[in-house]
Amino acid sequence: MDDINITGLAIEPAENVTKMLTREEQMREEHRKLHELHKGHESMHAEMLIILMITMIVAQIVLLEWKRRHFKSFQVVTSLALWLIPFIMSIRMSYWRFIVFWTLFSLITGLVVRKALEKPLQGSTPRLVYKWFYFIYKLTYVLGIVGYFIMVAAFFGVSVVFNVNPAVWMDYGLIIMYYGLYFGVLGQDIAEICASKMAAHLGYYTPQGMPTRSLDKNICAVCGNKLLVNAGEEGIIESTFQLTCDHTFHEFCIRGWCIVGKKQTCPYCKEKVDLKRMFRNPWEKPHVLYGQLLDWLRWFVAWGPIIMSIIQFINYILGLK
Repeated sequence: MDDINITGLAIEPAENVTKMLTREEQMREEHRKLHELHKGHESMHAEMLIILMITMIVAQIVLLEWKRRHFKSFQVVTSLALWLIPFIMSIRMSYWRFIVFWTLFSLITGLVVRKALEKPLQGSTPRLVYKWFYFIYKLTYVLGIVGYFIMVAAFFGVSVVFNVNPAVWMDYGLIIMYYGLYFGVLGQDIAEICASKMAAHLGYYTPQGMPTRSLDKNICAVCGNKLLVNAGEEGIIESTFQLTCDHTFHEFCIRGWCIVGKKQTCPYCKEKVDLKRMFRNPWEKPHVLYGQLLDWLRWFVAWGPIIMSIIQFINYILGLK
């Protein structure tokens, strides 16, 4: 029995080596055919490289100017591209797992956005919107970290201890991290849009900054519901916070206001206040690198495919292959 086991263990690595050699030979053959196909096209490849570089630079300048001059339209178009392009590509490539998660996220977020766009807003809507996007932020942040550590563990060969191919761990880690980053940046963009719409529909002020109705005492200036405790007192369910402009809010309401980016403006009077001292926006420090990664992913997912399509169209018009 021992001899049979030893022989079996010896044969299995040999089969793996044969498979690996076969795979390497196939890759080598494919590389040789590709090299033969493009042999003598050095000047054409140089032209395509120049077109690629020029188009990328021009596209970057156009996007930056668009963002600077017309931020709202840039934000809406970018969010739509970020939302639709991965879904369309997943359908073409039959990535059903991503399609399922994308559909669930879109359905729930769509209901939340619909509530945020209602006129007039219900008193519970701001709290609902803020809590949902704060949950999305926490979930996606954890997914990104978990995916990253799985990839690091695979790189250092930890998966071998569990008798798993490191490539498998690397693939799963990359997928989990991508899901976290993608839905994180998409949730952030939609949260910003919802915050702006709700701020305009709350009914307290006009775009010019003038309040349209008075605020009664002991009423939250975000949701319009009664405050449970006085400012400075610690509540059982939630506390009450008072800004430097003397307006008071439920803890969850004002936290949500900070989360979605209204970190320097009172929700009622639009007076400049230092909300950073009270609460920290989760997309700000100490997660600066994470925020930069989300910005890069936004550009890569939303505008990368569009720019590459433009480059391919230019090459096609010029007869470059």
